[in-house]
Amino acid sequence: MSDQEVIVRRATAADIPALVESAAALFAEDAGTRDPSVDTDWPREHGAASFAAALGDPARLVLVAESGGRVVGHLSGSVTAGTAMRPVMSATLVGIHVRAAHRRSGAGARLVGAFADWAREQGARQAEVTAYTDNTDALRFYERHGFGPHTTTLRRSL
Repeated sequence: MSDQEVIVRRATAADIPALVESAAALFAEDAGTRDPSVDTDWPREHGAASFAAALGDPARLVLVAESGGRVVGHLSGSVTAGTAMRPVMSATLVGIHVRAAHRRSGAGARLVGAFADWAREQGARQAEVTAYTDNTDALRFYERHGFGPHTTTLRRSL
């Protein structure tokens, strides 16, 4: 683990290459080892455009964790308005990744804290995140930060 302090801030256009690298690492490490239906090349092919669009969208948040002037992680999230059936604004933590050398440094906790603060400021009353059931490290991390099971999606191959 690095002994340099980790700073969390909103991403800028200058961060897009580092965001693409972080997202590619997340896809390779998480979905790439757990879900063959996910295109693990997606971040490299579409990530720059997706992050650029997110930076200009007030309903989306992109944060970076920075240490020693280098991006060591990121978080992306969004808020959605309520519906007639479920009239509560909700925030979704879309993706989070911290480089292995900076895990257990508080970077992930700071990213999630900043996301929760932003979501509350947007008027969200609940937040959700999706994780693979066999990613026990991620599940423990999210539970430490107040997330708990709510629904279960079962899947089968056809």
